[in-house]
Amino acid sequence: MRGGGGGGGGGHPGFRPVDTDAQRRANAEAPEIPDLGKRVVGLFRPYKWSIVITGFLVVAGAGIAVIPPLLVQRVFDDALFPLDGSAPDLGLLWKLVVAMIALFLLSAGLGVVQTWLTSTVGNRVTGDLRVTLFDHLQSMELGFFTRTKTGVIQSRLQNDVGGVSGVLTNTVTSILGNTVTVVASLVAMILIDWRLTIIAVVLMPFLVLVQRRVGQVRARIAGETQESLSELTAITQETLSVSGILLSKSFNRQRTEATRYADENLNQVRLQVRRAMSGQGFFAVVQVIMASVPAIIYLVSGYLIGGGSDAITAGTIVAFTTVQARLLMPLMGLMRVSLDLQTSSALFARIFEYLDLVPAIRDDPDAIDVADAPGPLGRIEFRDVVFRYPDAAADSRATLRGVSFVAEPGQHVAFVGPSGAGKTTVLYLTPRLYEASGGSVLFAGEDVRRLQQESIVDNVGIVSQETYLFHATIRENLRYAKPDATDAELEAACRAANIHHVIERFENGYDTVVGERGYRLSGGEKQRIAIARVLLKDPPVLLLDEATSALDTVSERVVQEALDAAARGRTTLSIAHRLSTVIAADVIHVVEAGRIVESGTHASLLAAGGLYTELAAQQLATTKILEAEDAEPPADHPDRRADIAPDLAVVTPDEVLASGRAVIRDADWPED
Repeated sequence: MRGGGGGGGGGHPGFRPVDTDAQRRANAEAPEIPDLGKRVVGLFRPYKWSIVITGFLVVAGAGIAVIPPLLVQRVFDDALFPLDGSAPDLGLLWKLVVAMIALFLLSAGLGVVQTWLTSTVGNRVTGDLRVTLFDHLQSMELGFFTRTKTGVIQSRLQNDVGGVSGVLTNTVTSILGNTVTVVASLVAMILIDWRLTIIAVVLMPFLVLVQRRVGQVRARIAGETQESLSELTAITQETLSVSGILLSKSFNRQRTEATRYADENLNQVRLQVRRAMSGQGFFAVVQVIMASVPAIIYLVSGYLIGGGSDAITAGTIVAFTTVQARLLMPLMGLMRVSLDLQTSSALFARIFEYLDLVPAIRDDPDAIDVADAPGPLGRIEFRDVVFRYPDAAADSRATLRGVSFVAEPGQHVAFVGPSGAGKTTVLYLTPRLYEASGGSVLFAGEDVRRLQQESIVDNVGIVSQETYLFHATIRENLRYAKPDATDAELEAACRAANIHHVIERFENGYDTVVGERGYRLSGGEKQRIAIARVLLKDPPVLLLDEATSALDTVSERVVQEALDAAARGRTTLSIAHRLSTVIAADVIHVVEAGRIVESGTHASLLAAGGLYTELAAQQLATTKILEAEDAEPPADHPDRRADIAPDLAVVTPDEVLASGRAVIRDADWPED
């Protein structure tokens, strides 16, 4: 009889570490998908002939597996110990042995071909489904990803889609193979001796039930062990990361963290011991039953032989116990048929749930290219635009309420205002990353809903506050915008972004690997590479989403120079946290609570004494910026100690608001 593999703590025959109750609860949470069966069959239709051949091989292999025990009966009763008492028949013995070896070879060959077919079909279907799902997710609107956890999406692509290959390689073949094996074994046992079959069948259910009980108990403990391991991993990530170790050292909590880890480690040790010892009593019973079935058959056979039965021979007993030993595992597999089918259906249902998602933003059938739009390229207009997030409460305030403005080609239009006022939403509505709930957004004189979204995005460059770089070389990150860009084009874009001279100083130059999310570069360097990437795309419209708010003063200056260079000749919509970066804008719109409450130039807005003036005064108090047309260059103070704040010049708010340009008086001054 074959033995199953256990988890930590040793293996035991027939054990499958699956918590059936937990699995059924997970299956019950799967969504309801109409015509699920038909859609699943459709996935395998391109490989139907491979599946037919696989089914034939499974049936043939299961049938062949019960023939050798019947030959064993002939070996004992006709070849080795003839019933007439004559000498062994070596000629017949050779034939029977060769036949058995041939059957073993045939069964092994069929198994290899079956494994190759099932693995090929299962993995191809999995690959097709994974690519289809990934491609479909790429078409979903930005709002889908802002409201869906990344882990959930990854689980669909990795866990659910990965489990699909097991439907063919495990579930289908297991059900078919186990059914054929059980039926063929029972038929063979009846043919060998129907009386012994009754004895074996009566005892077999007890063995199967005990095996199931053991598996469930160990599976639950295994689940607790995995949760404990996850907790240990979480503690490690939290406390041994750079941020975590800095925090623990700052508060002198190293011993506390070590104690927390030790406590969870002790819990892990206890669970591992429980896992190793769980069900030992059950396994003892299993082993007794497994050993008892043949023993009882021997006992019954003795009584039958003693009663004068000539049907019970040595070959009969050996052949029968051999077949009976093959029956346990297929029976246990068939007892899981219902759960396996439910699990497979649940996996497919979760996948099709995502495939059935309809993107909220789609091109109209008659959508046109931006090149065919009636207005000048680079003109952006908002007409009484209203926007509310799809998952927002019905009675909540709209994010944007009646926003209207026009940005002419080549203009720099800035948006300022308190956090949460709706500034970023304005930028995302422009390339139709979000869909306006009311009003109209016009790009090149045409409503964006009448334009092909890809053509809009091709004409827009976005530089956000959170720069994203791939774990690749600088050259590869730049060519993400233009795969066929020449080295000369890369260098020109980087010169315009004030980053070429920095890259040249790197040991590997443009072939320098930036690391995960660009961690090997400073914030200013990453931002300038992002700007160079946009310049390489060379779009007529530039969207700047607080591109310098996370930088220090010196880096901000350098990046701002690069942004100013990038904005020349382009329509630029920018969001500013620091007013000093948008003073030179052609128009500044002040946004509050989803509305544009003020519009004008820097000087006119200061003179109006409204919200913009309040924002300027607040920034004066918090960032120590001095607005003056003729500011002196930053002073050098080599004698200053780092732990002593510099003396601040006394500047009145009236002096600040009366000027027309913001500059930094001292680059060494700290920012709040």
